[in-house]
Amino acid sequence: MKVYVFPGQGAQFVGMGLDLYNQSSPAKELFEGANELLGFRITDLMFEGTDDDLCQTKVTQPAIFLHSVVLAKTLIENFKPEMTAGHSLGEFSALVAVGAISFEDGLKLVYKRALAMQKACEKTPGTMAAILNLPDETVEEVCAGIDDIVVPANYNYPGQVVISGTVSGIELACEQLLAAGAKRALKLKVGGAFHSPLMESAKTELAEAIDSTPFKRPICPVYQNVSTKGETDPETIKANLISQLTAPVKWTQSVQNMIANGATDFTELGPGNVLQGLIKKINSDVIAQSLA
Repeated sequence: MKVYVFPGQGAQFVGMGLDLYNQSSPAKELFEGANELLGFRITDLMFEGTDDDLCQTKVTQPAIFLHSVVLAKTLIENFKPEMTAGHSLGEFSALVAVGAISFEDGLKLVYKRALAMQKACEKTPGTMAAILNLPDETVEEVCAGIDDIVVPANYNYPGQVVISGTVSGIELACEQLLAAGAKRALKLKVGGAFHSPLMESAKTELAEAIDSTPFKRPICPVYQNVSTKGETDPETIKANLISQLTAPVKWTQSVQNMIANGATDFTELGPGNVLQGLIKKINSDVIAQSLA
């Protein structure tokens, strides 16, 4: 079964989308439409900006969303996914690609989300760290035992969990996780503690925008980060999108469920191929378990 997957924040690079803009009139039209809707030329920052420009959450999120959706809408012939999914922000790209939200509404929501998250980051500083080569359960236990805000934020593949929380909480968690046998505890260069309780104010702000946006039934199931299931009911999709800001991205579990339900062919739409690498690791683990 054919699956299209959409990346989230972290996949950006300067120059992303320039080839699409120059080679495709429909793509150029979508890019210019986004410039007009946002009220600034995001394409200038995407094509010729600096790394610092693109690392601002309010720029990164709409830029990646735009690149992914333009790919889906203009360059993929016979776009007929049987399943789809997105990693964090990528869930919005997936929903637009399969017709659950319009392009314009999707971009407005993503920009609203980015501004709300950036505001939350400024209000309460936080950070994140990638933990390598520990069982998920061990990471969960260590985080739960720390008297500060530290939670699993991204289950990327078996053996890699990203944790999120206060700066002091992440420092302590990294020390304890290394002592527990983690190969690495890599602090990430991010603007804040995404997918943690520190995003509660952003969640409240985004909820109002999502509730007032019309959603339709997608053309195929969307495997959402919160439920890890293929969802098609618009109200369920809305509720999961709202919860996503403070809940972990369960990418490992979502991909495992897609494979269990017949997924065989994954195509990534967006800058880079980060998700393809994660899917290969998850798929290898699924095969190993079936042979055990």
